Amino acid sequence: MNASAETTAIAEAASSDPALHRSTAELEAALPHIREAPSSTGTIELIVRRPGEDAREVLDVAEINDAEGVAGDTWNQRGSPSSADGGPHPDAQITVMSARAAAAVIGPIERWPLAGDQIYADLDISHETLPAGAQLRLGDAILEVTAKPHRGCAKFAARFGRDALRFVNTGEGRDLRMRGVNCRVVQPGTVRSGDTITRL
Repeated sequence: MNASAETTAIAEAASSDPALHRSTAELEAALPHIREAPSSTGTIELIVRRPGEDAREVLDVAEINDAEGVAGDTWNQRGSPSSADGGPHPDAQITVMSARAAAAVIGPIERWPLAGDQIYADLDISHETLPAGAQLRLGDAILEVTAKPHRGCAKFAARFGRDALRFVNTGEGRDLRMRGVNCRVVQPGTVRSGDTITRL
């Protein structure tokens, strides 16, 4: 079974197994650790691309470009109701999720790709630390944080539970951007798992 098919199967199982869902109490208990994430320089823990609907591929090395976000990802094929023309939203080319938040909400790193984000980093991505317009260098690439909110949706609730959806979309979960942050590509480049990610 290839990586994409395997991940899709996990997504389907996760949507029907409440035992995998974290409770509000468990999520609240993780907040101190998430708050302690480095604020200026962190580490890329995982890189993922979405070659198709509900398909995921974990990458050791990725090319970042302004046509696809992550090369081979389907961002540029996904319409958005919040874009001017209904096409792919230019302010959501790549999403970065806190690795600490991913561990708290999703569990083991093998399950992180289910969230659908491309970069998982041990970095403080809160609104306070990374306001819209802030830039991040990862490998040779540079991303810019955009003002477009990144919110959990029905798929997120199905995979991770309603407590998780409510938690990441409200209060401190929202302030810390536990669901992740939308970015656009400023400078193309190559990024590798284990590379540093630096707030410029």
